[in-house]
Amino acid sequence: MNNFNDLQKLVENQINTLNFDLEPDNLYKPIEYSLSSGGKRIRPVLALMAYELYRYDVEEAVKPATGLEVFHNFTLLHDDIMDKSDMRRGKPSVHKKYNLDIALLSGDAMSILATSLINQAPRNQQKIMQAFTRAALDVCEGQQYDMDFESREFISEDDYLKMISLKTSALLAVSLKTGGLMADAPYQDIDALYKMGLSLGLGFQLQDDWLDCFGNQAKFGKPIGKDILNQKKTLLWIEAHEKAEETDKKRMQNIIKDTSLNNEKKVDTVLGIYNKLGIPEQTRNTISSCFDEAESYLSKLSVADTKKTILRDFIRYIKNRTY
Repeated sequence: MNNFNDLQKLVENQINTLNFDLEPDNLYKPIEYSLSSGGKRIRPVLALMAYELYRYDVEEAVKPATGLEVFHNFTLLHDDIMDKSDMRRGKPSVHKKYNLDIALLSGDAMSILATSLINQAPRNQQKIMQAFTRAALDVCEGQQYDMDFESREFISEDDYLKMISLKTSALLAVSLKTGGLMADAPYQDIDALYKMGLSLGLGFQLQDDWLDCFGNQAKFGKPIGKDILNQKKTLLWIEAHEKAEETDKKRMQNIIKDTSLNNEKKVDTVLGIYNKLGIPEQTRNTISSCFDEAESYLSKLSVADTKKTILRDFIRYIKNRTY
């Protein structure tokens, strides 16, 4: 079986074969720019890992798996527009390098390209497209909830977990499911793969939230406390709001608007409240539970345990990541 790096290279090679030397230039060059900006290629690699649990001809699955990566990058392109983010992976985001209208249209074209690639699955195309379109709608629903939450004074933990299960987990889950479907895996295994992806996605996003507050900025690749400054109601914020006394609740709600403080002081103040309430440890426990649940679904697959090693190692790698 291939390891993560091997599968990542297969995806990169497939991306490099996509032809963007087309007209009009301003439609296709932004897509090429977006896909060339790096990333771990986690979603297509997960699809290929799932495929290799059941079959050895992984090359048959690379093109549709790459379609999942194209779709993921499309969502990032539009997220950057909605979040007004100027940078993506250390480079100007597409709407900053080109302009807003070009970014919107190129994003639309990316979603169509993604669908075309996914539809070239070697088997079970109809089931794969049904699963993918459902996941694509889930991502849109999750993004809308995320935007709706910005104007709400408070959201519950259940609200937040529902939102990230749609916005983040759904695409990871359908990646594993797609790999299983392409390989014609047993129904029970496909269901377990999907649920494993949901748990993995929850842990992945909660870990991102934690790293935004307590990660190493040099390794994480973006400023610490961005979610706090953007008033994102992450699980850390929700847990702190639920546990804090009224004075600290008001400080959390009002500090971002305090023009007498610089951004560093605002972040330090909120992190101080988090630490006082034991939020870092509480959130880490929740993250660990998500990854443990992902491993429990992996254990239910009908294949030999030796075949599960690469996915088990991957789950533990993601669990322990620092960026």
